[in-house]
Amino acid sequence: MTGKTRSGRFGKFLKQLRGEAETGPSRPERRTLLAGLLAAPFALAQDMEKPPASLTPMEGAVDGMSGATVQHWLSRPLEPVNGVLPKGKIGTLEISRLIFGSNLIGGYAHSRDLIYVSDLFKAYNTESKVFETLYLAEKAGINTMITPSHELPLIQKYRRTTGGAMQTMVQVYEKNGSFVPDIDEAIKNGADTLYLQGGVTDRLVQAGKIDILHEAIRHIQERGYPAGVGGHSIKTPRICEERDIGADYYVKTCHHDRYWSAHPRENRVEFSIVGPNLPDHNSYHDNIFDLFPEETVAYMETVKKPWVGFKVLAGGAIPPRDGFQYAFSNGADFICVGILDFQINEDVNIALDTLAAIKERKRPWYG
Repeated sequence: MTGKTRSGRFGKFLKQLRGEAETGPSRPERRTLLAGLLAAPFALAQDMEKPPASLTPMEGAVDGMSGATVQHWLSRPLEPVNGVLPKGKIGTLEISRLIFGSNLIGGYAHSRDLIYVSDLFKAYNTESKVFETLYLAEKAGINTMITPSHELPLIQKYRRTTGGAMQTMVQVYEKNGSFVPDIDEAIKNGADTLYLQGGVTDRLVQAGKIDILHEAIRHIQERGYPAGVGGHSIKTPRICEERDIGADYYVKTCHHDRYWSAHPRENRVEFSIVGPNLPDHNSYHDNIFDLFPEETVAYMETVKKPWVGFKVLAGGAIPPRDGFQYAFSNGADFICVGILDFQINEDVNIALDTLAAIKERKRPWYG
């Protein structure tokens, strides 16, 4: 066989796997192809139940046993999960205290000046890898993920392909002065709860455009969904509460600043997180997401609504055991963390240990 022929067939295979070929396998056949690739890694993971029928190999399916993914699993099996993740409630939704963050699978690495990392994550997280990762997260007890609205079709495909039931807390975006079109699109694509994306709300709060937030929250709630507000600046939840926009919960950054790449406190400027990355090493450069941690903790103690803490590892600068303990002990009711497939069980166990060790905390649990 010539190199050209091998290359052509492999290219055709990749297109079929991604659903890109103009002609090729029908949707059921592509599902069979994915099932064959996905099933072998799942079967090798320690303490995992047998995958549902939709994920078991079928006759004629591609053999995933020789793939690089399987070799990874053979050389580094997952540690056992040591318990069941506790859940809380937002509205009527039962949500695991540890929420899966989708930044890494979308390539949003916050890797400071390591400019190759986002592309690396995008290359690693193929569609089949994303499906595998979400499946493993569910099996480990994580039942909810945060995802931007434009990724919902992929999550819906995951649900159809695997039989998975991962709930979605969906970031929605404002365009031309309104969140409503993105809210409606997210609901159409199967969102379970929706919140106004943090960077967008920070900018609107900074500009004094609170009415846009109020309209969006009301629009979500009128359609029967819990409605949240995201933010990096503590001014965002504070002003939303003062103006009584009616949010059901907040998604607010929560991490300490005791790590090397955090720039000096005296150089931090409110709302700089939604501004440009600066070349000065003593200024903001995608390196800190909770500019004034003590202010966050102090104000959120007064908010009697569920709080989802995010960026709890400061974009990978804080070890999970440290970041989880800080967030939960300082009042977060849930934490959202970007997790790669081989980190899932370890992070779940750290969350279990952390939650079990917290006997009392100043802020009551909400949700």
